[in-house]
Amino acid sequence: MANLSTLVVYLAIVFFTAAVTPASSATHSVEWSLGNDYSSLATGKPYAVGDTIVFNYGAGHTVDEVSESDYKSCTLGNSISSDSSGTTSIALKTSGSHYFICAIPGHCTGGMKLSVNVGAATSSGGGGDGATAKTTPSPTLEGGKAAPTASATPVLKPFQALVVTCVVALLYALALS
Repeated sequence: MANLSTLVVYLAIVFFTAAVTPASSATHSVEWSLGNDYSSLATGKPYAVGDTIVFNYGAGHTVDEVSESDYKSCTLGNSISSDSSGTTSIALKTSGSHYFICAIPGHCTGGMKLSVNVGAATSSGGGGDGATAKTTPSPTLEGGKAAPTASATPVLKPFQALVVTCVVALLYALALS
């Protein structure tokens, strides 16, 4: 009876260890100022849903999220969002292209613009169980001195957790009988 209880505990540990996997997100720092060549940084830097871009800048600049057409033409005044605090954090919550400009006249046309293509989140784990989010990288980036730093957060896969719970309950019931 004691050996069966020990076996149940070991099986539970193995199953729960397999069910918890890291989901990562990155923080990309951008030194936001005139005179930086943001386009040269694009190569090989994927952005994913869940990542954050942190713009660091001095007085006399803004970070405005804009439409693609406003980005391409450096049109001011139609911002989706705007900040001039000196440190602007943008959480990338949706996949697709995101466009940022400095809305001070002449700054966007002077090169202070950033376009980020965010990869879509997909699920992993066989059978489409709605598991841990992984990303399909899309490294298109125009601008930004980004320095990604990853941080991992454990995410429990719901379907696996249910299966593990049922197996442990069944083994526990067998151990008691």
